[in-house]
Amino acid sequence: MLPAVLQGAFSGARGSLLLCRGCLGSVGADAVAGLCARCWRGLVPLAEDRCPRCALVHADGDCPDPTAWACGDALWDYHGGRPPLGALLLPGLKAGERGWRRALLARVAVVALPDWAASVDQVTAVPSTLPHRLLRGFDFGAELGTLLAGRLGRPFELLLSKAWRSGRQATRTETQRRRLPRKAITLRRGAKPAGVVLLVDDVWTTGTTLLRCAQALRAGGAEEVRVLTLFRAL
Repeated sequence: MLPAVLQGAFSGARGSLLLCRGCLGSVGADAVAGLCARCWRGLVPLAEDRCPRCALVHADGDCPDPTAWACGDALWDYHGGRPPLGALLLPGLKAGERGWRRALLARVAVVALPDWAASVDQVTAVPSTLPHRLLRGFDFGAELGTLLAGRLGRPFELLLSKAWRSGRQATRTETQRRRLPRKAITLRRGAKPAGVVLLVDDVWTTGTTLLRCAQALRAGGAEEVRVLTLFRAL
């Protein structure tokens, strides 16, 4: 066996050769899931003067896009950091990246939530299709919803279903995303939305999927819908 001094030197040399999966710099001892501490600081909160419904900064007046929820917010800026961390993490999650999934959920467990989240009655998540869940090996939306429900002390339930043939919004243009039909998102059999429902998802881009989900929840009996996503794409 190598002496302790040589073992330490060898470990340090090996660590210096590892590159961050985000910025390609040296990872350092405080790296998590292959990303250095500087990359993880890319979880940047949104601007303080953002709209409380669409989470964007816009001119005085109504939100530019239609909404079916009373409050809407996101925890972080999708384009924050260098490289943009949301744009790095989420495609990895959709491809089944488990290390980033665990690291991101650990940060969700301690990040500050909007004040209005504490007064919801029920938590649900934007649904994914069975083929996508099988391909990834996990249902990130359900895990996210369960975690947030636990923090809020509220029940989590999968209330919505997504048509198998509706496809992934991430692969579509903005115009195609906005054409998502209402029938693409429906209530699950036996689901009973009630009171104020918190709808969670990983990323908010055009908001069309969130809109269809909120419409289905309201039509199914929810008194009010509030939206919270991990990232807001500006």
